[in-house]
Amino acid sequence: MAKMDARAIRKSAIAGSWYPGTPEALARDVDRCLGQVPAQTVLGDLVALVAPHAGYMYSGPVAAYAYRLLEGLTFDVVAVISPSHRAYYRDNAITELGQYWTPLGTVPVDEDLVAELARHAPVTRVPQDAEHALEIQLPFLQRTLTEGWSLLPIMMGDHGLPACRSLAQGLATVLQGRRALLVASTDLSHFHNEATAHRLDQVVVDQVNAFDPVGLADALAANRCEACGGGPTVAVMLAAQSLGATHAQVLRYATSADVSGDRSSVVGYLAAAITRTPTRP
Repeated sequence: MAKMDARAIRKSAIAGSWYPGTPEALARDVDRCLGQVPAQTVLGDLVALVAPHAGYMYSGPVAAYAYRLLEGLTFDVVAVISPSHRAYYRDNAITELGQYWTPLGTVPVDEDLVAELARHAPVTRVPQDAEHALEIQLPFLQRTLTEGWSLLPIMMGDHGLPACRSLAQGLATVLQGRRALLVASTDLSHFHNEATAHRLDQVVVDQVNAFDPVGLADALAANRCEACGGGPTVAVMLAAQSLGATHAQVLRYATSADVSGDRSSVVGYLAAAITRTPTRP
């Protein structure tokens, strides 16, 4: 496997379009979304998040419900698992570049973890990508976590249950014993009227709240619901279970109509937290 160039930077593909392109405007946008989230509690220690990946105008207020939980927490590594919208991969793709750049600064890719994961799950190295679903999570992480964390960035090609199980097992193996956070990047149904979107999306909400990744995978395969990051969500739920998580909680659900007012063709968004019961001393 080719070694990452730690000096090479994966430049932003969406700064100035999907989110603001200057540090000041981006920080202000993220902080505004976070500031609109009421105080909330979740059961146990945080293991994983599910967050949407549309432009911040639409998905930012929903994503903030997940990322607000990170304030005051410290993690050594964050594994962000997204779908791939712009390229086809047979398995799991990871950039060869050593850093991700946003207007808020650079985030180092954890080269050692990438190499370790490749020994436990199928991984394809790619020289460059323009995937928005992964990148759009980074500014929220940069504004809520203290410095010192590294990134394990994964773009899933195969979303079938066997592929999800394989990746989840690999993630659980390499993240065991580390201060790690998993993030699944997904939007829900696309371009249905709002009533149909609510019906489809409720299936995802119910399966996440039930913490049933296999049930979610079955519902997606049977077309009873839609999620462009369905595979990442299933894989993260499975990995979180292997890491001791016992509970999942949907924090917020909304559609693009809540911003645009257009209820004839909407996209669904969900934010969720996955936790484990704290270990007693």
